[in-house]
Amino acid sequence: MRVKNLIQIYTGDGKGKTTAALGSALRAIGAGKKVAIVQFMKKADSSEHRAIKKYRLPILIESFGIGYYKIMGDKLAKEEHEKAAKKAFDRSRELIEKGKHDLIILDEINVAIGFGLIDVNEAISILTANGSRKSEIILTGRHAHPRLKKLAHLVTEMKNVKHPFDKGIIARRGIEY
Repeated sequence: MRVKNLIQIYTGDGKGKTTAALGSALRAIGAGKKVAIVQFMKKADSSEHRAIKKYRLPILIESFGIGYYKIMGDKLAKEEHEKAAKKAFDRSRELIEKGKHDLIILDEINVAIGFGLIDVNEAISILTANGSRKSEIILTGRHAHPRLKKLAHLVTEMKNVKHPFDKGIIARRGIEY
């Protein structure tokens, strides 16, 4: 049976969720498909932004994060993070409804939902809308909501076995971000 336009989730406490989604994006553009990435919780300063721009990859990528949330040093009010997450969510809805992209990656949306910045019912609503049937949709981020896992066609959980951070090694540009 051939089926198109499934919902995929990459979740878990291990490294590789966004990386797996970016691999799917690369594979999709290699097959001539249109790709869009909406990043929740992340600023537009990651290496994937640089690579897409530098190599003129035909991938639409937009980030709506304003900095770390609920991590030491976060000086922004929850309302500011909610506003940024809502902008990302509204943009996601717009892209899904237009149906012009074959693959849409909602990077870190699971985290935004987990922190209560996005309502899971609203997320389910856009994922099950008519427009969503035109695009494969990948959701990334830790702590995927059980209702999203039930809705998805593919759920991959990254498990942290060992990580350089455990030994005090900070995130490295081009590897972790």
